[in-house]
Amino acid sequence: MAPLRRLNLESAQTEPDPTDPPGYRSSMNRFGPSIGAKRLGGSVYDIPPWQSICPYHYEWGDEEWLVVLDGTATVRHPDGEEDVARGDVACFPPGPDGAHKVTNKTDEPLRVLMVSTLDEVGVAVYPDSDKVGVYPAGATEGQLFRQGTAVDYWDGEA
Repeated sequence: MAPLRRLNLESAQTEPDPTDPPGYRSSMNRFGPSIGAKRLGGSVYDIPPWQSICPYHYEWGDEEWLVVLDGTATVRHPDGEEDVARGDVACFPPGPDGAHKVTNKTDEPLRVLMVSTLDEVGVAVYPDSDKVGVYPAGATEGQLFRQGTAVDYWDGEA
């Protein structure tokens, strides 16, 4: 029998992405695959003061949950901003109603857990920059497009 695959959320090590620009310099541990997850994604983020995880966005098809493990997160959502404290859980449903941005607006460290359903292809919309991102399952990067560059269904076909 195989041992139970697990991760401790308090001691999980996170790593920064050196390509993240100022304002988005957080460290992450995308641990879902390491515990055998196939239909849910899980990531632990350490967010330094005055940094965010990613730009304001929403997902088509995927639900995301935020769990604050330590500190206080400021969450931008369609109705404004709210502080979310240690132990709090918030859900971001698919579509525009689930738009969100998680930021550390304190001088203390912030650690959060993000959990998400995993569609075969992820689609995220970034309203502030008028972009759409398409992320194939298992890919480490996706493709981003400006919404204003849309073409007709038959463009290039007939």
